[in-house]
Amino acid sequence: MERGEILAVYLLCWCCSVCVVTAIQRADMFPYGNLSGDASLEVGDDVTSPVLSLPKPLYFYNDPVSQLYVATNGIISTQELLMEKQYVDDGFPTDFPVVAPFLADIDTSDEKGQRGQIYYRVTEIPSVLNKVAQEVHRGFPDAKFTPTHAVVATWENVAAYEERTTGRSNKVNTFQAVIGYDETDSYVLFLYPQDGLNFFGTRPKESYNVEIELPARVGFSRGEIVYMFFNRKQGPHYSVTSDEQSVKNLYQVGNTGIPGVWLFHTGNRYSFDNIVPASTGGLLATPPGEYGISLDTTTPEYDEYPDNGFDHDNQEEEDDYPLTGGDPEFHPAPAGSDFSESPQPGSPDTPSSPSEDSARQVSYGSEDVPLTSEPRYSFEPAGRQYAPLNPQENVPAGGAQQPQEQQPQVPLEVVDVYPPHRNEPPLSPGGHVVSVDEDDVDFETGVIQYTTENKETCARFQQQCSQNAFCSDYATGFCCHCKPGFYGNGHHCLPEGAPQRVSGKMSGTLTVGSTPVDLNNIDLHAYIVVGDGRAYTAISEVPEPLGWALMPVAPIGELFGWLFALELPNSQAGFKITGAEFTRRAEVIFYPSNQRLSIIQTGRGLDEHNHLTVDTEVNGNVPFIPPGAEVTMDPFKETYQYYPSVVTSTSVREFSVVSAERGSESFSFQLKQNITYRDCRHDNRAAAVETLQITMERAFVVYVKEERILRYAITNKISPVGVEPVGPELVNPCYAGNHDCDTTAQCIPLEGQAFNCQCATGYRGDGRNCYDIDECAEGLGTCGAHSQCVNLPGSHRCQCQSGYEFGFDGRTCVDVDECSSSPCHSNARCINGLGSFQCQCQLGFYGDGFYCFQQEGQTSRPKSQCEQHRDSLQSGVEHGGRPSLGAFIPQCDSDGRYRPLQCHGSTGHCWCVDRRGQERAGTRTPPGTAPTDCDRPERPKTPCEHHRDSIQTTSPEGYPIIGAYVPQCDANGQYSPLQCHGSIGHCWCVDSSGQERPGTRTLPGTTPKDCDKPDEPQRPKTQCEHHRDNILNSSPDGYPVVGVFVPQCDADGQYMSQQCHGSTGQCWCVDRRGQERAGTRTPAGVARVDCDRPVPVAPTQRPESVCERWRASLIEHYGGKPEPQQYVPQCEPDGQFSPVQCYGETTYCWCVDQDGREVPGTRSHDVVKPACLPSVAPPTVRPLPRPDVTPPTNTDVTLLYAQGQKIGVLPLNGTRLDASRSKTLLTLHGSIVVGLSYDCKENQVYWTDLSARTINRASMESGAEPEILINTNLVSPEGLAVDVKRRLMFWVDSNPDVIETANLDGSGRRTLFDADLVNPRAIIVVSSTGTLYWTDWNREAPKIESSSVDGQNRRVVVSDGIGLPNALTYDSSSGQICWADAGTKRLECIFPDGSGRKVIHATLNYPFSMVYYRNHFYYTDWRRDGVIAVSKDSSQFTDEYLPDQRSHLYGIAIATSHCLSGSH
Repeated sequence: MERGEILAVYLLCWCCSVCVVTAIQRADMFPYGNLSGDASLEVGDDVTSPVLSLPKPLYFYNDPVSQLYVATNGIISTQELLMEKQYVDDGFPTDFPVVAPFLADIDTSDEKGQRGQIYYRVTEIPSVLNKVAQEVHRGFPDAKFTPTHAVVATWENVAAYEERTTGRSNKVNTFQAVIGYDETDSYVLFLYPQDGLNFFGTRPKESYNVEIELPARVGFSRGEIVYMFFNRKQGPHYSVTSDEQSVKNLYQVGNTGIPGVWLFHTGNRYSFDNIVPASTGGLLATPPGEYGISLDTTTPEYDEYPDNGFDHDNQEEEDDYPLTGGDPEFHPAPAGSDFSESPQPGSPDTPSSPSEDSARQVSYGSEDVPLTSEPRYSFEPAGRQYAPLNPQENVPAGGAQQPQEQQPQVPLEVVDVYPPHRNEPPLSPGGHVVSVDEDDVDFETGVIQYTTENKETCARFQQQCSQNAFCSDYATGFCCHCKPGFYGNGHHCLPEGAPQRVSGKMSGTLTVGSTPVDLNNIDLHAYIVVGDGRAYTAISEVPEPLGWALMPVAPIGELFGWLFALELPNSQAGFKITGAEFTRRAEVIFYPSNQRLSIIQTGRGLDEHNHLTVDTEVNGNVPFIPPGAEVTMDPFKETYQYYPSVVTSTSVREFSVVSAERGSESFSFQLKQNITYRDCRHDNRAAAVETLQITMERAFVVYVKEERILRYAITNKISPVGVEPVGPELVNPCYAGNHDCDTTAQCIPLEGQAFNCQCATGYRGDGRNCYDIDECAEGLGTCGAHSQCVNLPGSHRCQCQSGYEFGFDGRTCVDVDECSSSPCHSNARCINGLGSFQCQCQLGFYGDGFYCFQQEGQTSRPKSQCEQHRDSLQSGVEHGGRPSLGAFIPQCDSDGRYRPLQCHGSTGHCWCVDRRGQERAGTRTPPGTAPTDCDRPERPKTPCEHHRDSIQTTSPEGYPIIGAYVPQCDANGQYSPLQCHGSIGHCWCVDSSGQERPGTRTLPGTTPKDCDKPDEPQRPKTQCEHHRDNILNSSPDGYPVVGVFVPQCDADGQYMSQQCHGSTGQCWCVDRRGQERAGTRTPAGVARVDCDRPVPVAPTQRPESVCERWRASLIEHYGGKPEPQQYVPQCEPDGQFSPVQCYGETTYCWCVDQDGREVPGTRSHDVVKPACLPSVAPPTVRPLPRPDVTPPTNTDVTLLYAQGQKIGVLPLNGTRLDASRSKTLLTLHGSIVVGLSYDCKENQVYWTDLSARTINRASMESGAEPEILINTNLVSPEGLAVDVKRRLMFWVDSNPDVIETANLDGSGRRTLFDADLVNPRAIIVVSSTGTLYWTDWNREAPKIESSSVDGQNRRVVVSDGIGLPNALTYDSSSGQICWADAGTKRLECIFPDGSGRKVIHATLNYPFSMVYYRNHFYYTDWRRDGVIAVSKDSSQFTDEYLPDQRSHLYGIAIATSHCLSGSH
């Protein structure tokens, strides 16, 4: 058989299988005309309707629209239209928003009124809304859409524009556009009745003599989008037609199952990138028929309109299709299937007819609604799809035709969509007919080949890739890929290994019980330690009772755990798939209450600090939880299903609630979610793994009533499904999350237990300690011409110089065309230049370009702005008629323009100005120096120049405050090495950042230091000297404020023991930190206290913290009464910095860390303060009114650890850490527990309290209460040791630098050592030998010493090769002393005589305290905030315990049911 005959037979078979579907008739259109309440558009060639105000706004794309305009030329717009010549003859898209059912040059002007009418209205009639709803659910079966309003626009019998000189054609068109919308979505119907289209294009007016015709344009355009303030770019658009043939087929083809009916999803309130067409095909059949929808009823029920041909005998097939209550609702096609294939008859997975498809909606509007309102799109990997022909599947066995079944539609070319969809999967076709040539058919496969002329390439769209990504072209398009050292989806890339911050807003309405609570854009912040999968989330300003009720809703924070989960082999965290732009929709159903909660979280990209921005909306009902209750989340595993552009999961969670009112209760909830994102499959890479498993190992939830902050802390790992965790000794630390890499480092697994730590991109170090690289200072930035580099943690960004802005690629700085904003006079010409512009008056006008004048009869030109400015000063007009001596007089050139270089005749300063006479920043030079070259292009200001200029324009008049220090900058804008205060005469040297170099300040009249010489070795300023100097220079003129207290320092820079206020005469004693000793203050004229005699300290008194001292100092600086806008540090009750700091009573707030340093990227000007994560998390167990002991159960050996205000219990199972049985032994509100020791004979725990300055003990029996043993003359008690054999205790005090001892009841206290100690930290006692060992944290000469328990035989055990010996323990099996060093990062052991020194582990993080038990060392780590186990035999980490609350752990001890041999 010949090839042509084969094609003919092929097409004949296909045509025989086409279902009989008829085009709509005019009677089937939506009602229109004057009788339907329509307004009529005035007749004419280019007419736009008056504004059509909408009762409620509709969303076009994701923009709210409150008014519409209907135009003659077949369009509806959201803005008043331009003259038709500016768009009607141009191509598509338009540069303004438009809905175009038939964009062409239409003309209704006819004196006889015979060239058609145009009608329009907005309506709420139920019959119309019902019809819109039915059509939407036909095209989008899963849409949850109930229209509240509809806009109907009808063009009836309208004609094309024709020249009056020629005979007019009788060809007229009729078509209709209907916009239906509710509060969140909008849909548009285009209707083209049979015989409704008789002309398919119009001729351009301006080239009418040329025989060309422009086909009508059908589609949607969002119009131009403004970006970077002034630039514009074409927004997304969607075309249905592209040539005349495709226009002709508008009434022959449809995308809803009915020819001539076209349906599109055109907007969504929350996230919408481009138009979504319906995906059900329809071919025109020869037999006539009717649309078949009645409009007689006004009942707003959708099911009263039966579909054509619905066979009630086939209703039992409904069971084959998932109803909206299915679990889960989302049913994508299986991997490997042809996603783009049209529904086929007989398939159990798809409806066999349009009517059956609509019959699925019997459950629409019932209580069990779908999880999302997303339509079921097909998932073609590329951005284009078509329905392939497959005639064999369309002919039933036996060859009998079944006309009632829907057949595949004509193969449709999918029109390019710009930009590609971000939050939705690629869409099914909604385009126009394609002609098929014989050579295009593969007769073996039956697949039609097609090509694309508008393929997206890197050359055109590389700007869509991250600056840390590269772009690759493929056969069907381009893809972005992150560079080595970064991870993400190519559009957004982050440095590998670096911690990640998230910020955003949370809003919605939640009902607790029967009480609705509104959330209005409250702050949400998260911090993720990517290296081990820990995610901390904080939500601010959550009111009661909602804060308690939201504690179980950890899924709000679980999104961040999935995005940045710890990756096990053959898996990847979510951010590598979604990047920073995604939409997550989740539904939570609580049991047994059956309350429902909806969560929508939208990723909106990365901000300038590389922080992820995520907005959260929550709505629904949550169960009531009693105030003060504790919520515990059980660990769980959850399987995620991965499909192109979407991820789904369903799981059930268990949680328990413990409250005083109800005791312990158990509940559960079901979570169903999907995450949609932008995918790229042009690279034809292998299909991604279909399922992955998230394991949540720990979850901590708490609501802090006092701060109204809700916190979630979770630890997530991601792995292939079925991968079960094995013993930690078999898991590489990188996968177990117990490695010791820095939080800004990546853990690289090696063979077995080995691993390497590699600093994240943008950081430098050994992997265990990493520091940010300043790419800008080191010349590593990627900024191009006309841009400035700004350093960020782990990265940098580029910002354009003045007069430049980022181009379309978002990277290159291009000149700003200032002339586009018409800055010049109306009679002047604007000339744009690089980084600037000029204004020149036109011929016949005079002036400087900004002001141009025409003076008839005068040969001389009028005065320019410069000349007027100059003459007004010289004549004294501004000073009462007399010129002001010493005033600046501007200099003008011969044309009256400001000279580029201006100089002050009195002061000698010179500077450059622009065309308006405004000073150009950074060009001012002092007298005696060479003026700036004003013709040289302007460079950006340096930090020195910013500093200087901010001081010079401090006063309201724009001048510096008299006597204020003004920094001096060199010709390059850098700080001059020698700085001098012009008023007080002090001089000093500064570094490159302008910071004073210690010891270089000289007084007036003395020779300044040579700042080019290197710093001479000298001691740094002490705390007292810093305190004194800050006050001495506190006023603008460099002198202390009158009446303020100035501390007195001795020759060594230490606080003098007695301080006196020079103004009030009061005196008091202070400790070594300058803190007043209670009870020592005396008024003027009264005998002073002897400050050398010890003074008892109240047992509950603690020293002032840094925050409190700073607060007191500033309040004193403000004269005791700070202004509402002045900054005063906010401190917690325990003296720590409050996580949120604000300027006085303003809304200018930011987050700080535990040292009061600002957390970058957290500043907020909102009324709602930012939600900040404190460095010290709230305790897991809330403080009890009366602290008592809750002992561990059924445990022989237990680790005790100190963590701030509590002592925790961590049982051992052999040598393994049994985290499942960990609990709180004792909660001590307001305490800081540091040293720990245990008395195995009396089963008592002893501890030092740094906050209360006490030594305490408590029995480990249930209900035991703490007992204060010593509460006087303690300043900074740290290490503590109990001698079980001799019934003694020993401790170190690191402030007076002493080691003391006492009996276990606190009696018999005496000092063992008070000399040759600088900063003693850890202390242990070996009872069997009667020997003491302690560490001295002296930075200049650290050491470990020993003596007998009575203070004899003191000697140094080791002093070489140590740095910061924090932790100390005794190895009873070998008789060695072992220590962990926070400076050298080593764990080492040595015999008491100094021999046999051995390194056990060489790469610790930041150890604080340590114990030894059965060949294992257990130490608390400040970097990990947990307990780490190290095997003595293998020298490897073997286990790790991270408490739920995140804060530093201090002392650690071993508690046993019986005394161990060699107990110390």
